[in-house]
Amino acid sequence: ELEMEGICGIQILHTFLLLWTSIDWNVAPVAGSQQGIPLSVVKLWASAFGGEIKSISAKYSGSQLLQKKYKEPEKSVRVEEIDGVKLVKNLAVKMEEMFQRKAEATRRLVEAAEEAHHQHEENPDLQYEYFNAVLINEVDEEGNNVELGGEFILEPNDHFNNLSVNLSLSVVQVPTNMYNKDPDIVNGVYWSEALNKVFVENFERDPTLIWQYFGSAKGFFRQYPGEIKWHPDEHGVIGFDCRNRKWYIQAATSPKDVVILVDVSGSMKGLRLTIARQTVSSILDTLGDDDFFNIIAYNQEIHYVEPCLNGTLVRADTTNKDHFREHLDKLFAKGIGLLGEALTEAFTILNDFNQTGRGSVCSQAIMLVTDGATKMYDDVFEKYNWPDRKVIFTVLKGVCFIAGYFSQISTLADVQENVMRYLHVMSRPKVIDHEHDTVWTEAYADSAVSMSNCINSSGILLGVAGTDIPLQELMKLIPKHMLGIHGYAFAITNNGYILTHPDLRPLYQEGQRRRKPYYSSVDLSEVEWEDKDDILRNAMVNRRTGTFSMEVKRTVDRGRRVLKMHNDYYYTDIKGTPFSVGVALSKGHGKYFFRGNVSMDAGLRDLEQPDVALADEWTYCNTEEKHEHRHLTQIQAIKLFMTGRRPHLKCDRELIQEVLFDAVVTAPLKSYWNSLALNKSENPEKGVEIAFLGTRTGLSRTNLFVPKDQLSNQDFLTAEDKEGVFNADHFPLWYKRAAEQVPGTFVYSIPFSTALENKSVVLASTAIQLLDDRKSPIVAAVGIQMKLEYFQRKFWTACRQCTALDGKCIISCDSEDINCYLIDNNGFILVTEEQSQTGLFFGEVEGAVMNKLLQMGSFKRITLYDYQALCREYAGSSDSARTLSDPFSLVKWLLTELVIFLLEFNLYSWWNVDFSVKAQRIRGKTMMVPCDTVYPAFVSERTIKETTGNIDCGGCVRSFVIQQIPSSNLFMVVVENKCDCSIIPPVTMDPIEIMYILYRSDKMLLLKLQKDRKKPESCHPFHPEENAMECGSACRFSSSLALPLMPLIAATISR
Repeated sequence: ELEMEGICGIQILHTFLLLWTSIDWNVAPVAGSQQGIPLSVVKLWASAFGGEIKSISAKYSGSQLLQKKYKEPEKSVRVEEIDGVKLVKNLAVKMEEMFQRKAEATRRLVEAAEEAHHQHEENPDLQYEYFNAVLINEVDEEGNNVELGGEFILEPNDHFNNLSVNLSLSVVQVPTNMYNKDPDIVNGVYWSEALNKVFVENFERDPTLIWQYFGSAKGFFRQYPGEIKWHPDEHGVIGFDCRNRKWYIQAATSPKDVVILVDVSGSMKGLRLTIARQTVSSILDTLGDDDFFNIIAYNQEIHYVEPCLNGTLVRADTTNKDHFREHLDKLFAKGIGLLGEALTEAFTILNDFNQTGRGSVCSQAIMLVTDGATKMYDDVFEKYNWPDRKVIFTVLKGVCFIAGYFSQISTLADVQENVMRYLHVMSRPKVIDHEHDTVWTEAYADSAVSMSNCINSSGILLGVAGTDIPLQELMKLIPKHMLGIHGYAFAITNNGYILTHPDLRPLYQEGQRRRKPYYSSVDLSEVEWEDKDDILRNAMVNRRTGTFSMEVKRTVDRGRRVLKMHNDYYYTDIKGTPFSVGVALSKGHGKYFFRGNVSMDAGLRDLEQPDVALADEWTYCNTEEKHEHRHLTQIQAIKLFMTGRRPHLKCDRELIQEVLFDAVVTAPLKSYWNSLALNKSENPEKGVEIAFLGTRTGLSRTNLFVPKDQLSNQDFLTAEDKEGVFNADHFPLWYKRAAEQVPGTFVYSIPFSTALENKSVVLASTAIQLLDDRKSPIVAAVGIQMKLEYFQRKFWTACRQCTALDGKCIISCDSEDINCYLIDNNGFILVTEEQSQTGLFFGEVEGAVMNKLLQMGSFKRITLYDYQALCREYAGSSDSARTLSDPFSLVKWLLTELVIFLLEFNLYSWWNVDFSVKAQRIRGKTMMVPCDTVYPAFVSERTIKETTGNIDCGGCVRSFVIQQIPSSNLFMVVVENKCDCSIIPPVTMDPIEIMYILYRSDKMLLLKLQKDRKKPESCHPFHPEENAMECGSACRFSSSLALPLMPLIAATISR
């Protein structure tokens, strides 16, 4: 029985451990079995194929020539160890300067808005035509522009994602539930027209700026540049309200602790309770990651909406808010409402939580959702709110108190607008202090972070001005050439959420714009999961400067392959922001850099060759800071900078010097490849299609041996091939994998496409080292793309060789008695007689053999975790396991030993298949939901070159031989085909969802599981000059008001 009444805790599914005693795959060696496959013959085949394929790869790639050319200047180059601390501090300074430029732009908007409002006199009869974002360029039946929809000139602009925009004007969006010509709206739009001039001036000063905007406290939203027409949804509604966005709320208010009290007495039945639920949900929308909250329902008793969290508050992250929303549907109305007890409970929580220092330690508020109150509750206020008067708010008998607010909500349509009004109360202290704190949001839509600043005048909140900062601009500041092949930079917020990290996956699928739920609140511990004690995360959250080291498992090739390495981390804070930045350098060649030197003329000459390209997302010269430089390519900018013709260009002289060196050293490859292409006797089968190279400075060269339209894989080395080119956060996959092979060997693979495996080509690449030393930098990688059919034909030709004098071989891959495979070091099949198996994992095809190889140590299983996974969930199913994910993140390690046990003995395959079959039987719609998964990856043991083995398949003995292909990452596997081993299940790489089962829980356990966070430095909890009579409509409240009625009461408490 899973339900444990009265006990709160976390229990882990362990049922599967009991299965082990009754399951035995019986793959142990069989005593006395006879070897059926001669090892000497397989070794001959492997040697013949290895020699042939390496000869082809070395010849057409030019690897030996390139190695020689890098060796020639060996005595004149300088190898240096990278100073990680200096590197991260310099990066932090660059990011600080960039953020500061954006902050200055918003401050100019704030000053202009406050001045424009000061000069404006409100006119309730004002008529003013403005460009409404929903109506621009709309005409009536007669072809005339509709009201508020004048002609608005738009032109495509690549700086704004090729959207059609107007760089001279902004547009205004008004929420659907508001009247376009309301006097408050018209007056606000009129005086805020003054911002157009500042928008344009800001963009001229800093051409890297993207969207600038002003969100008015009245509800309208002014955006620059004006863009294409906004379109309503199928219901004719545009749900966007700027006041409900994080950048607006965080700028307008200080961090806060909030208790929401919901009246569920009998009088709240029907529509009133429906409105109450919607009101609470809208309140939750106004809370951000720096806020804390809880919800209490009350009648004659106190009911915590989440019983496991009674007496405390939780962070208002997306996961927790969604969890509480689910519980709102379980509220029902009955009994009488005893508000006094509910208020006492709310005050007690706020006071106790404030003393612990775990919450916002700033503003505090009580939100009351009820249809009426019967008395003043002076005794409660006297006990908790006097003499300090920290908490003072409106009650429902017409008496107003300082810092209070009352709002009447009669219909569902009124909810959004009325909830927004409490923000005015919460913003009072900041407004009266005339503070303009710059606030920053976490990343959103995988592309930007928002920066905003509140605007006020005469003690009134006018709105919030802000701008978006593309994460790509942050990435351009990263000196990728100094981080090495596997190194990377990353940044997090004060709450530990990732701002940028190469392993962050915010979209459902690469290339799509659809974002995952909770994409903006992925914690650093969910990608750097090897740091089980959160040492790195907590140090960065607390804005420390320091270093950290750990063994890591980095997945590549869309998670199918794994690289094990040791990373050194260096981190520091970014001044003036709530962010911290870190860099990771892999030990060994990743910690060293070398400097070469060539003449500028020689370097520029070779850099301008048509076969040369530079990494698109690396910054050699900053061509975006000045409008006159935006049309320049990186190579053009380098030439202008080095020749002194554009002295104002900002360029990385050190990087440019090294890229010129690489251009000169790699130049001989061009003529070498050309000579091969022109020689008619070479490559007669056109089996080799492309030769390519890349260097540590992001320079690449390519040579086509066949016309471009005849390439088998035309995406390779293009923008569509994300993992195959230099990006802002990673080196090409073929470069990274080659760097981890033994020097002088080639790594072969079939590239995986975004959707299905691309089974038409094989890539071969090898790394070029500067010195014969483990500390030597990997200066380049070079390789070829060949047709898969050509590669496979070379394999089958080699397998027909034998040592018999009469030419009659003992065994042959053509025989039906054996199966021959060529697999790589991660177990993926490159060659097999069954073409449909090409690209599959070997364990799926030969489960018995793979089990044996794992048991013998020829291959190792590596357990990996994915805390950004998506799992299929069937509609109508309920899963309490996926609730309150932040508090449970530390519990994930409890499952590690269990899952590893299941993986080690391959029980996970049986388990996963069994439950998948059951799931398929469930009819109905499915949806993808966030989940945590565990899955295996496989790596060959380098020290084992050859292995033979026998498998007992129900009394039939099956033998096999595995032999490494020399100078490669490949293995030949020859398996007897005389036994039916289907009783042994396949070994798969399928992920398993980790299930966390939550019972009624002990609140102290949950509190311990909450992760560290750094409180924002700015706090404005209370101001003595707040207007005592500004209580919304509370002073006019009467019990005779028409029903249904839904007042909202907000109370603020100072620190």
